Amino acid sequence: MLDTNTPTTLIATMAARARAAAHHLGGSSDAQKASALRSAATALREASASILAANALDLERGRGNGLSDALLDRLRLDEARLEGVAAAVATVADLPDPVGQVIDEAVRPNGLALSRVRVPIGVIGIIYESRPNVTADAAALCVRSGNAVILRGGSEAVESNRAIHAAFVRGLEEAGVSGEAVQLVPTTDRAAVGALLTAAGAIDLIIPRGGRSLVERVQNEARVPVLAHLDGINHVFVDRSADLGMATRIVLDAKMRRTGVCGAMETLLIDRDWPHAAALVTALAERGCAVRGDEAARALVPSIDVAEAADWDTEYLDAIAAVAIVDGLDGALSHIAAHGSHHTDAIVAEDPAVAERFLREVDSAIVLWNASTQFADGGEFGLGAEIGIATGRLHARGPVALEGLTTYKWLGRGSGQIRG
Repeated sequence: MLDTNTPTTLIATMAARARAAAHHLGGSSDAQKASALRSAATALREASASILAANALDLERGRGNGLSDALLDRLRLDEARLEGVAAAVATVADLPDPVGQVIDEAVRPNGLALSRVRVPIGVIGIIYESRPNVTADAAALCVRSGNAVILRGGSEAVESNRAIHAAFVRGLEEAGVSGEAVQLVPTTDRAAVGALLTAAGAIDLIIPRGGRSLVERVQNEARVPVLAHLDGINHVFVDRSADLGMATRIVLDAKMRRTGVCGAMETLLIDRDWPHAAALVTALAERGCAVRGDEAARALVPSIDVAEAADWDTEYLDAIAAVAIVDGLDGALSHIAAHGSHHTDAIVAEDPAVAERFLREVDSAIVLWNASTQFADGGEFGLGAEIGIATGRLHARGPVALEGLTTYKWLGRGSGQIRG
């Protein structure tokens, strides 16, 4: 029985069990890990009724606590979404195992053969909010890459997370993999988060997935290396060469397909010399988006609201967008550099020279030409499920999937060489 009254002891016990499970996983074959994940996907499907019942309890509590429609959408599961969760786990099972992959190799002049090979990181702690699918996504990616994981979901999804975790672990154990490879922190006490962040030596990497306040707390308090996923303040820039039909399709999808995902467009930038700005802004408003514009945008469409200074730095995760009219590509680049979060930014343009410069100069993890920002997703990149979109510059960037959950070691094969 885990001691949930003492967070430090709780996390230390869980980490020790995870370390042992990680060692067990390290000795498992590619086929064994894949089989375990297929079993977990089957178990999730078999447990759909209990998972959806648990999710209904979370939704009821969330409505009572005043969660916004966008946050409730992130929390909500239905049969189709749950099937997507199970399918994502099965997809990860079919992905190539990164462990043991040779990154590069060379033979030194003295005959020493060196190679770098991918290995698991070890024990990973993942702290996340709202979206219960992360429980299964993170578990699948960690198991496939040979890592044990300790999951700490948000209190708003506690019943959903517990039901998903129970089914996933049952699937692993039925396939002969230790259920302690995937553990869920059993308490919603915030002190447990602090214990995770300070478990240096017991936990090898912390990955936060949530809002700014969560990520900032993790970055400020962690004594364990952090792979950060910060705000998705994403831009779409419509260049003067853009086609109106394409620009409209992309902007409406980028903002309104799902407003609560981190890949949603938050700011629309329009070239001052593009003649269709009013039509595009009007189309966005007519789709049900609350549009807030700068002075130039409001001169074109007076019915939109005034954009305040804070709007350029806000991740709405809702049907709200800020619109700025900018002086061409240089104006767009300056705005993104000042207000972007290095997540995902896109350009709509027919001029390839302009587009290539945008791709080259925007310093974000994902930069797109003539495509919606909602493609910021590991599945859309062919990576299967994802842990999140890393916006930093070290270790992994963009959608973090299997390779992002490995490190490497050097192997040397000699025939008696000495330094002498």
